[in-house]
Amino acid sequence: MRCHEIDYKIIGQSMQMVEVELDQGETVIAEAGAMNYLEDGINFEAKMGDGSDVNQGFMGKLFSAGKRMISGESLFMTHFTNEVHGKKRVAFAAPFPGSIVPVNMAEIGGEITCQKDSFLCAALGTKVDIAFNRKLGSGFFGGEGFILQHLEGDGMAFMHAGGTVIEKELNGETLRLDTGCLVAFSSGIEYSIEMTKGLRSMFFGGEGLFMATLSGHGKVWIQSLPFSRLADRILEHAPQLNGRSQGE
Repeated sequence: MRCHEIDYKIIGQSMQMVEVELDQGETVIAEAGAMNYLEDGINFEAKMGDGSDVNQGFMGKLFSAGKRMISGESLFMTHFTNEVHGKKRVAFAAPFPGSIVPVNMAEIGGEITCQKDSFLCAALGTKVDIAFNRKLGSGFFGGEGFILQHLEGDGMAFMHAGGTVIEKELNGETLRLDTGCLVAFSSGIEYSIEMTKGLRSMFFGGEGLFMATLSGHGKVWIQSLPFSRLADRILEHAPQLNGRSQGE
């Protein structure tokens, strides 16, 4: 299934959102709760599945939904469709500060793998699946990076990243980074999670027990401020009341 051709506009600077423009009959899919506003004429419906396979049966949809549930994602995705003549707009944003990363899937080989919380929305026809890291031992203890989302298609997809976003092109090089700083990588990139070497570095280096290692030929997107890191700092400095934070 070819993806719908959608137009878009990125709005804002440090707390961005994406406004998608739909012609009559065009649809964009999004994670539940990502929508900010929509114009009259756009109808939305929560569906089990991304709608990329029109021949997918109920059991196939149930299996896909089950993988999403195991990963902590919603069972459903929301489909937004322009059902009237003319152009109508719908906007999406993530629940924490950051930047929107637009990706033309046709220009990067039709595949991209991203952190499970990075995917925001995409043109209908994009297949959104869950991918588990093959090294289960590292995955269970590595935190971010164990559960990933795999996108396939030839249309526009949008990801959300915290802080500043850096796009790197690897031509056979190897790149190591904090697991939480990884946003996404294109096809042609080999990805693994490795334990930090040396006991002192492991326990006193402040960089975590695991590092993500990427190598090969393709694109890698990196975020400067993972939400998990921001949340840890907020909890660390939250006011204490009788030995507990006020939120407890």
